[in-house]
Amino acid sequence: MDDGAAVAVGVGRGAVAVAALLSSLLVALPLRCAGQTNLKSPQDIQVYVVNTNFTLRWNYTGSDTNVTFSAEYRWFEDFVTNETEWKELPGCQNVTHTECDFSSAITKYYDTHHVRIRAERREEVSPWSSTFEMNPYLIARIGPPGVELQSTNGVIKIKISPPEANQVRKMWIAHLRFKYNLVIWENSSNAEFRSQSIFPTDTIDDLAPDTTYCLKVQATLPLDLQEGLFSPIHCVKTTHKVNDLLCATDVSVLALDMKFHLHWNNRYKQLVSYNVQYLIGYLKKLHDDYSMKWLSVPGCENITDTQCNFSSIISTTSGIYYLRVQAMSEYNKSCLSNEVKVDPLITNEIGPPGVKVDISDVLLHIQISPPGGSEGEVMRDRYDLSYRILYWKNSSNNEEEIKMKEIKQTIGTISDLTPLTLYCVKVQAFSEVYNKSSHYSKEECIKTPGDKILHLVILATFVTALIAVFLVATPLGFALYQAYNKIKYVFFPSCQPPLNIEGFGGQLLSSPYLSTTEEPIENCSIIETIITEEINQTDFKDYIHSKQSSRDSGNYSNDDTSGSKVSEETLEKEVV
Repeated sequence: MDDGAAVAVGVGRGAVAVAALLSSLLVALPLRCAGQTNLKSPQDIQVYVVNTNFTLRWNYTGSDTNVTFSAEYRWFEDFVTNETEWKELPGCQNVTHTECDFSSAITKYYDTHHVRIRAERREEVSPWSSTFEMNPYLIARIGPPGVELQSTNGVIKIKISPPEANQVRKMWIAHLRFKYNLVIWENSSNAEFRSQSIFPTDTIDDLAPDTTYCLKVQATLPLDLQEGLFSPIHCVKTTHKVNDLLCATDVSVLALDMKFHLHWNNRYKQLVSYNVQYLIGYLKKLHDDYSMKWLSVPGCENITDTQCNFSSIISTTSGIYYLRVQAMSEYNKSCLSNEVKVDPLITNEIGPPGVKVDISDVLLHIQISPPGGSEGEVMRDRYDLSYRILYWKNSSNNEEEIKMKEIKQTIGTISDLTPLTLYCVKVQAFSEVYNKSSHYSKEECIKTPGDKILHLVILATFVTALIAVFLVATPLGFALYQAYNKIKYVFFPSCQPPLNIEGFGGQLLSSPYLSTTEEPIENCSIIETIITEEINQTDFKDYIHSKQSSRDSGNYSNDDTSGSKVSEETLEKEVV
């Protein structure tokens, strides 16, 4: 074979080899383009937010090496306009670990965001993971607050700075809403943990001297049900407290029916005066220094007494007040007492109500005066008072049951009363909202009237008896009246007998029942229509003669003579 043929054969073999290599590359390339890869997608996508710090974390179960990860995100506005528009997530591109910080990418804390991630190895990529949806504000946790401590005079003064205090971008813009929880314990092997709420600037007392205490602080948002992370642990050693006799001790508050009094004790033997100071509670919620914002209670300045009425400063029942006593000696030395907290509606106690009772035929009426009297609107409105009425029969029977009735109104009634019975009543005011109750009022007693039916029976008996008496007395009275008239007519006639029968028979004038003394009589006349004809003229003349003789004797000297003559003539005519 000549050289030309050899060259041709060599060229042919090389072409075949190149063709085989290109063929293999062409076969492998469509597989990659079609998405066929051995890389797995990341799983368990989570986003952790503390304040404005965002961390993306995930798991990867593949065994591949040299794998990196990249993430994309979109937020709500973009999702509405174009749901396929994803953006690279800054801080989470080509990372080699299973977490990344993308705090610089999120600026809209109240919008909904979507996040996804995939694995990459050179030109090879995995499918995207499932989409993680988040609202930063809803999943964010409150970061730890700043803490500063100072140990002095047996107490620990603490100053707290809010989370994000030194950050420009803030998740929690209303830092006044923060409340702080303190956990403190002795730095010993058998430590007991104590929790309490504190203000940004506060004092921790009731501590043992020369003892190391450790503490940590947590910020919370109670209205949002969010609790933050605790601060790093801080430890400090307490000192001895100086026992200054000038300071007022045992400062306490006594409050009844919204009348507030502050009391304290004096241990100083020399002349001392007091100045009572108060601080409006919301000032302690601020992170500013409030030491210069204490005010004096009017009427409680430079006093020597150990009590003070500070009701005048309670202008609202919804706020909290703090009071303290400043003692001043004659040498211009002063000392401040411990502070006492006054939450008006919590500190105040409810006094007994006033009670008046009245009674009708069948009801016992109870009129209640709310605690605090006519000026107790706060007591009625804020406490939403109810009243518990106890009533019982006040008798010698000790087994009488005490009955109870609860009402909301200030007027109550009790029925089913026993007549002619002494009932006693006392009332207690209580508030279910504040779980407070007063002492019972003084007992008020009243006696019920008699039975109404008994009254009707008595009345009916009286009327019946009255009618019976009337029915019996009327005939009896009529009979007595008739008898009286008969007796009077017989024994005491009202006129003289007629002349024609006067002295008739010689016996009428000699009656022992008639008075012998002649009294003036009325002029009467009797006309007789029937005269016995047997009367003869002689007898009549004898009668006239005797009549004339008696007149001459002077017994009828006052009678009219002419009248007598007329009577005689008349009689004579009638006889004829």
